Amino acid sequence: MEMSSSGGNQWDRLALEKNQSLDLEKLQLSSYAEKAGAQLSSPRYQTFAVNERFRVKGSAARHAAFQSDVAWIEVVKKGTGSSEENTFSYYAPLREGRFDQDVRLFDGKGTYQVTVRLPSMEEEDRFYDIARFEVINVNPRKYRDIAYTRAGRQAGLYIEQPARGRVAADGRFKLQGRTKDLGVKRLMLRLEKGDRHWEQLISVKNGAFYTEVPLLYGKGEHKLTVMLPDPQRDRYFNEGASLLIDNRSSAKKEPIVYFKHYQERGVKLTYPLAGGDKADMKYRIRGQIDPDAPFAKETKHLIVQTKKDGLDATYFVPVKNYRFDGFFWLRFGPGKYEVTVNVPEITQEQRDYFRFFGVARFHVVNTAQKDLRNLLPSRGIQSDSPAIRQLAEDLTRGKRTDREKALAIYEYVAKTMDYDVHKFRTDAFEYDDSALKALREKTGVCQDYSFLAAALLRSIQMETRFVQGFAEGNRHAWIEVKVDGRWLTMDPTWGSGYLDGSGKFVKRYTTEYFDPNPAVFSKTHTRTGVLY
Repeated sequence: MEMSSSGGNQWDRLALEKNQSLDLEKLQLSSYAEKAGAQLSSPRYQTFAVNERFRVKGSAARHAAFQSDVAWIEVVKKGTGSSEENTFSYYAPLREGRFDQDVRLFDGKGTYQVTVRLPSMEEEDRFYDIARFEVINVNPRKYRDIAYTRAGRQAGLYIEQPARGRVAADGRFKLQGRTKDLGVKRLMLRLEKGDRHWEQLISVKNGAFYTEVPLLYGKGEHKLTVMLPDPQRDRYFNEGASLLIDNRSSAKKEPIVYFKHYQERGVKLTYPLAGGDKADMKYRIRGQIDPDAPFAKETKHLIVQTKKDGLDATYFVPVKNYRFDGFFWLRFGPGKYEVTVNVPEITQEQRDYFRFFGVARFHVVNTAQKDLRNLLPSRGIQSDSPAIRQLAEDLTRGKRTDREKALAIYEYVAKTMDYDVHKFRTDAFEYDDSALKALREKTGVCQDYSFLAAALLRSIQMETRFVQGFAEGNRHAWIEVKVDGRWLTMDPTWGSGYLDGSGKFVKRYTTEYFDPNPAVFSKTHTRTGVLY
């Protein structure tokens, strides 16, 4: 008998008993089967019982005239309607007119209607019935295959993980596979639950792909569709395969918004996979960059920007060996932050500003109640560095008041640093400009003086602000430190010396710019804001 089984067990015996009770009528073929010279060697009966699976096997003598290279086998569970969940299709390859497909009855015990169709001999994308029959599944187990479309089969799409088409997961889902069409560079994933859906492009390299998919819409069944690029239409995708994931987690997440540079620069976030996470003051980000992507070798860091209530802060996450794994701070107290991940523009042009491009955007909720905007590390201000902290402790040892401590740090920075006139004249700014770089090289411009002074002060828990503004018509930076409940201004750059008439830096330490008279200071300095 043509009915296959999963081995000698109670369900095989039950299927056998059921068939013995049935009037096994011979399978009837349609008029199109006669026209195409088609016959089925399996199955042989109009109605029969099986343990989950059976085989459809046949051939067509006039296959050379077919307008497609697959046979279409559609399976519908009776009594459940014709919804997508209750219908399953197989596209069996036609090889010299022969086809052979193992069919699984996907929804457990019940009666299924199966229709076998062959391609038209005159029209593309048209199929005609050659047989229709009923199969009774005696096994209650629900086991669904991955549903491949004709386009998926033609591209040689194959899902390696998971191995079946209905699985359970807990908030996230691993997808791995390959395609024989090595020209495919991207796939689109579409996640659906009810009327909600989300789409994301993923990279394919040497025919292989791997990703983790966030199950965004809480507990219940999500449908995932893997879509292939349409070879005829740019930016269009066709369904290649689909599967169902039963999410056991009730947590609902926000989708991450990906921008075009995410794909173009080969960025892949592995954490987070979705937005809406909660965090306690800081948040982790990790992932990788495709070594073959444009500027991958030159991309030494990502730029993370956070925004909350009109305030924004910037952080750098290092990239080493094409991988990144770091964190950034949620410095403005509790609440919802908008986070944008960026890649730097790679250019040889020297500028007094940096340009970068967004690759992803999501939200994070900070549950920490403290607002530590003026104490936490920030871009260029590595106040958590052990070397910075040790130096600050050495400089302030024996100082009794915060004012004395601030003056000691002001004096160290002003006396130790030399002003880099070339950098000032040529806008030779670099992404790695920072307190640690200033400490190492002992030279820089106003931002570098301020980076170092701010890092030293914050490292010993003195609230410090990096101030932006202008001084005598030039962009300038200095700092403000909280001492005895008020903000004390200090400009260690101007306290270090001055440029003479020939443009040469003259070293001359002065305390004139430590806690200066506000009226006098405002004659030369104009404050425009604070940089975090």
